Amino acid sequence: MKIISAEFETSAAGIEDSPAWNLPEFAFIGRSNVGKSSLLNLLVMKKDLARVSARPGATQLVNFFRINRKWALVDMPGYGYSKTPQALREGFREAVSGYLAGREQLRCVFVLIDSRHSPQKIDLNFCGWLAENGIPFVLVFTKTDKSKAGKVKENMAAFVSELREVCDGEPRTFLSSTKTQAGRGEILEFIDLALR
Repeated sequence: MKIISAEFETSAAGIEDSPAWNLPEFAFIGRSNVGKSSLLNLLVMKKDLARVSARPGATQLVNFFRINRKWALVDMPGYGYSKTPQALREGFREAVSGYLAGREQLRCVFVLIDSRHSPQKIDLNFCGWLAENGIPFVLVFTKTDKSKAGKVKENMAAFVSELREVCDGEPRTFLSSTKTQAGRGEILEFIDLALR
């Protein structure tokens, strides 16, 4: 798939503020500081489409980007950042769960997992919630350039193994690195097939 155009559309506090369009949407979500905005920028080959911040928890709204004027990338607030005030965390949860469970245009959720770490309960629980609510999702293991290939493979296998305890089946998995651009082609090919 060739990305011809990528434009910021709007930010929304929840599903009621989301764009009134019929474009297929692909949402990206993960723990704070997992590299979500960097991956979105890599996919469209623009350094500043999604805001990249050194401060975890910077994305606090659901951000919509119109791609090729035919479909949309959705940048979701990161979860699990403990320094975010409790009231804001609860607001994030409501905005995220409302959008994910109620948005008809949503085709798939890309759940980003930091490949440097062993399985984290918060990621497993989130994937379990998606499965329980019948929301289609795939896994993207990020920052693969920051560990040895064997360690990445080990952490990935451990996550998928533990995931079997909270949901049936095994989701599609991708490996990505914004430094080496690994995974870009595979993710865009998956989106292209989902659009047909």
